[in-house]
Amino acid sequence: MKITDIELIPVSTPLKKAFHMPGTEITHIHGVVLKIFTDSGHVGFGDGGDTSTWYRGETQDSIMAIIEQYIAPRFLIGHDPLNIEKIVGQMDTFVRDNNQAKALVDFALHDLKGKVANMPVYQLLGGKTIDGSPQGWVAGAGTPEEMAAEARRALDAGFCLVKIKSGGDADQDVRNVRAIRAEIGDDVRLVLDVNGFWHYDQALHTTRRLDEFNMYCIEQPLPHWDIEGLARLRQRVGTPIFADESAQELHHLKEIIDRRAADGLFIKMQKAGGLVKAQRWLTMARLADLPVMSGCMIGSGLEASPSAHLMIANQWASQFTHENIGPLIINNQMENDQEVIRQDIALQVPIFKDGKLYPNEGPGYGIELNEEFIAANITPGKTIKTVGDSSKRLVLV
Repeated sequence: MKITDIELIPVSTPLKKAFHMPGTEITHIHGVVLKIFTDSGHVGFGDGGDTSTWYRGETQDSIMAIIEQYIAPRFLIGHDPLNIEKIVGQMDTFVRDNNQAKALVDFALHDLKGKVANMPVYQLLGGKTIDGSPQGWVAGAGTPEEMAAEARRALDAGFCLVKIKSGGDADQDVRNVRAIRAEIGDDVRLVLDVNGFWHYDQALHTTRRLDEFNMYCIEQPLPHWDIEGLARLRQRVGTPIFADESAQELHHLKEIIDRRAADGLFIKMQKAGGLVKAQRWLTMARLADLPVMSGCMIGSGLEASPSAHLMIANQWASQFTHENIGPLIINNQMENDQEVIRQDIALQVPIFKDGKLYPNEGPGYGIELNEEFIAANITPGKTIKTVGDSSKRLVLV
């Protein structure tokens, strides 16, 4: 089996309700859909989710360019798509950084391999350890009253953890936490995600103010590069500190572990560089006995699927609560078992029910593309890119 050609499709999915973070308002998810075609007629799909210049430094244009101009012609076209480990190794050796682009390739290759094997991706990753992964709800920044009300709705919907985003004002963050605690009580797990926007003095004094609220953790209170600062902070506050932006490549994990800089870790498939590398990532977390939460880049049912499959297959990850809820954020709803999601890149969005995420059971990710939705939401001013020779495809009927 050989890869004949690929397509890269820039898609901008509108959010039904804008998502607020410090200094930004997200109204559209600007992602890239990848199709990998073969001479056997099998096709693999991947969705990289939202892009962010401040999180990974990647954009639609950079992801499409590195795959179109370098990864596809060198490591995909004419190669066996089942050799995922080999392709991931080649990408890491010859392409520095660009983990979201690498993850997109990895995602589509796993979908394709699952279809060839006629089994769900979670079976390729070791099989089920649980049926569905518990999820936390993620709320954007807002007023104390808005956030307390949203936290209550999330608990009523079955979510077992609530995370709020910092609004950029530390005093406001404290007021938000206080209001939410008054609404949901002291026992519900509550997380504040700072996304690295505090400096050390803010982090120290604000976290000490938050210590009284029995929070599950504060996520990434300091800039991604300040792992030494995380270690100092962790020794001087009572609230657990989790690393996200700091916990990227394996050598970052080693430094965090060696410095004892975090009480837990956040993983995203795109940050890790795909499913192959995410499994290595989780092994290091397990070795250090650090809990792991899997987030998302906010994306479609297809974007949510790699993490959905890995989080039920990996025994270490399956023990923890995750927040892989992109389709729900996009569509401003807290489940899709009763309220079916139709405005999505995927025709079959994985099921979110009672605060848990259940991956699809079909081959690969068990997803067909919603071609009508994709065609209607091509990013304005951008075009589909192709690499390879489509005439060599075999079409399965």
